[in-house]
Amino acid sequence: MDTITHGVAGALIGKALFADWAARQAEAAANNDGVNPPLQKNRDCTRQAARQASRIAIFATTLGSIFPDGDVVFGWFGGNNLATLELHRGWTHSFVFLPVFALALAALTCWVARRIGWACPSFALLALAFAAGLAIHILFDLITSFGTMIWSPLSNVRAVWDLAFILDFVLSATVLLPQLAAWVYQPTAADGRWLRRALALWTLTSIGAVVVWWLARSVGVGFSAWVLALTALLLAAIFFLPAVRSRGFTLSRAAWCRAGVLALAAYLGLCAFAHDRALARVEQFAALRGLTVETIGALPAPPSLANWSGLIRTPDGVYQARIDLLRPDPPDFRFFPDSLANAWLDAARRLPAVKTYLWFARFPVFRQFNENGRAVVEMADLRFFAQRRGATAFTYRVEFATDGGVAAQGWVRE
Repeated sequence: MDTITHGVAGALIGKALFADWAARQAEAAANNDGVNPPLQKNRDCTRQAARQASRIAIFATTLGSIFPDGDVVFGWFGGNNLATLELHRGWTHSFVFLPVFALALAALTCWVARRIGWACPSFALLALAFAAGLAIHILFDLITSFGTMIWSPLSNVRAVWDLAFILDFVLSATVLLPQLAAWVYQPTAADGRWLRRALALWTLTSIGAVVVWWLARSVGVGFSAWVLALTALLLAAIFFLPAVRSRGFTLSRAAWCRAGVLALAAYLGLCAFAHDRALARVEQFAALRGLTVETIGALPAPPSLANWSGLIRTPDGVYQARIDLLRPDPPDFRFFPDSLANAWLDAARRLPAVKTYLWFARFPVFRQFNENGRAVVEMADLRFFAQRRGATAFTYRVEFATDGGVAAQGWVRE
């Protein structure tokens, strides 16, 4: 999942579960004899302490939810062109290291808060908030098809759930919109500011939907224009309907965000159901053909829950089909054969870099051909299909010299 969505989801969790808790802690501390005596006599200071503690709690879940993606810097210094595969989504995304990071980040945050004189939640609450942010990040990466080493360093197996595409705008909207609605319907905005806020956000989010529609069409996964109209209506309902009888103003920020957490859980449930239906179609095809299956999967494909990519790795190659769950007809699978076994393929498979690539790839197709007097081996992971033209993403190429040595190797760039 993209880092922006990770951060927005972390903020949602912080506002839903930890902000009010931290504020109550700060208020209790301010009113406790012997603890900050000036605060107990000053309601403004008490409220300020509550706001500070609340913001720190939200900061903790937000930082926790983006912290694991800091491992991308390791790829810059990895010393080889496969460092990203080896290191990204590794120990920073591990449940084994999660408690270590949560405790360390909580300790650092407490220290910084004391240095700047801010009221800080308890260490236990902060550690729990950071742990929640880290956990939601790992969950959001697990539901994609890239693979996450959740047990690193105990195991380098890449776990995948194949529930959502790596850029899922519906999921992003699910974690963002409740926070925007909470801002629109703040009690202090009941004087009419809510309408200006609602109009501005409805306009911006509707424009955002148009941009997504245009981007989807530009890469060959467009959706019908009527979806834009429906999206605009749904956004209007979110931003304007709560004003009826002023009901929106009776909900706290935490209530809005808890509703967002429930909506997120419901959406992930729908993703799991759709994945199960898509996988059943792929398994049915494999059974009818009597295929020898090495790896099988139904992977999410843009732009909606109805679209999936069915993949089956066999000893001879990979079967792939686009699946539309809204259509009852069976998917039309296309076969991508491997080149016939030969010495060049065997030599490529023995290379350390290729072994790393094959550890990562789930549905690789092998091609061997001659180019400019050299033997060439290309491997393409069909998880990452090209929609229109150019090489499939994550295609690795090895060129052999006439003496059998490796002349060049690396990623194929479009």
